[in-house]
Amino acid sequence: MLASDLLVNCLKKEGVEYIFGIPGEETLYIMESLRKGKMQFIHTRHEQGAAFMANVYGRLTGKPGVCLATLGPGASNLLTGVADAYLDRAPLVAITAQTSLKKAHKESHQYIDIVKMFQPATKWNARVERPEVIPEIVRKAFKIAQLEKPGATHIEIPEDIASAKTDGIPLSGGGIEYPLPNPDAIKRAASIIEQAKSPIILVGNGVTRRRAAEELREFAERLQIPITNTFMGKGSIDYRNPLSLFTVGLQARDWIMCGFDRADVVIAIGYDFVEYSPSHWNPGKKKRIIHIDVVPSEIDEYYMPEAEIVSEIKDSLKALTGVLKGKKKFKIYTALRETILKGLTEYKNDNSFPMKPQKVTSDLRAALGPDDILISDVGAHKLWIARMFPTHKPNTVLISNGYAAMGIALPGAIAAKLVHPKKNVIAVVGDGGFLMTSCELETAKRLGLGIIIIVWVDNSYGLIEWKQKDLFGKAFGVYFNNPDFVKYAESFGIKGYKITNAKEFLPLLKQSLGTKEPVLIEIPIDYSENLKLTEKLGKITCPI
Repeated sequence: MLASDLLVNCLKKEGVEYIFGIPGEETLYIMESLRKGKMQFIHTRHEQGAAFMANVYGRLTGKPGVCLATLGPGASNLLTGVADAYLDRAPLVAITAQTSLKKAHKESHQYIDIVKMFQPATKWNARVERPEVIPEIVRKAFKIAQLEKPGATHIEIPEDIASAKTDGIPLSGGGIEYPLPNPDAIKRAASIIEQAKSPIILVGNGVTRRRAAEELREFAERLQIPITNTFMGKGSIDYRNPLSLFTVGLQARDWIMCGFDRADVVIAIGYDFVEYSPSHWNPGKKKRIIHIDVVPSEIDEYYMPEAEIVSEIKDSLKALTGVLKGKKKFKIYTALRETILKGLTEYKNDNSFPMKPQKVTSDLRAALGPDDILISDVGAHKLWIARMFPTHKPNTVLISNGYAAMGIALPGAIAAKLVHPKKNVIAVVGDGGFLMTSCELETAKRLGLGIIIIVWVDNSYGLIEWKQKDLFGKAFGVYFNNPDFVKYAESFGIKGYKITNAKEFLPLLKQSLGTKEPVLIEIPIDYSENLKLTEKLGKITCPI
């Protein structure tokens, strides 16, 4: 067989459903093997979109998403989405082509050292230099991509290797088992919790990845300890649970920081520094910290745990709950929760126009069901969604907050709809990020995917404008003009709507749910609310 056939057989053995990418001359043999092997190849309009799709596929399924590109510019275009998966802890395997090995020692057309280029943005990557090692390399790439903390790996296949003849069979891979929690660590953690006067639980992306939301809820409810989550930990606890203190992560003082001010013990579960630095919630370095995760803690002077439970998060929480069984000794931060809840509903009936971000998020929550999926792009709207959009379940609000790459929402929504075809999938994007990957509208239309794209329009890079005005009082280099987004959507054969008053949005959104084809909704946004929020947060008086 050809080495490219062996590669495809290995991908099948790994259970790969989709391969996202763009073909090229150096991937001709791989593409033919994919065709013969009846693999589902989703050809995109840009390699960055392909990597974002594989990224979100990995986040939603826990299995590595796969993306494919040719050498040179194809590989470099792929890199942003690969790096995003690396820092967002999404399992992903990237496959790129390369020129023939006989040319690798000298200057040649489109040649660049892709392995070196991908090294800082992947957990592991390698070039296939002999066709017979393909089964080992593929198995290793998939295993490392899934190991905690998961992330991106990369395989480079030169064109002469792909077309070479070889023998081989795919390698099998079993599930990954993590050690049981250490009893001594459980005892240390339990002792710290028993001594605590005002503990708080900080939940990160790890709880979602390890599917530990139910064990988290049981642990928190048994002990009546309040929970706050990072942007990527949204949904780990239902916001309606009286223990929920909603989301932490703004680079400004928000209400939840009142809870951290009061806390003497922080129980960090699946928490990741790339989401939100501990220097924000432990500036005095005095809080007692319990670290619960599948991997040991990173070193940070603001994060020095007294107890570390390194195990499967589910097992750790079950063991700790058992030791502390029946010890309901902690009060809920009731006043703080009520203050935050009030802010979430404050603009529910606001009909000013352009629409306020708070009103849009309120309408989004009113329209969407608990299982529907919202994917946020990166920009000012991301902060409003993270802060103001309450969440019921894990993996129903996807936010990139490790690498935080603009352009992820539309490609991500395509992947989400492929994974969950019966759920409503919404992509919320700013007018800046949208045009970075808007070419994937054609992909969504071609695939017949009923996603809804909501574009917040303010004709600027709103988040940077916000920060510039906050720091310097003026903005520079952030303003631009936009196309007519409705006509732009229609040019792809997609229905487009522009909101002209605040009362139109919620009925239109409800009407669009369940759509069989893509729909785009343009909303003019009043981002003067950004600086108003900064001013308001600067005057916070803690209610506890």
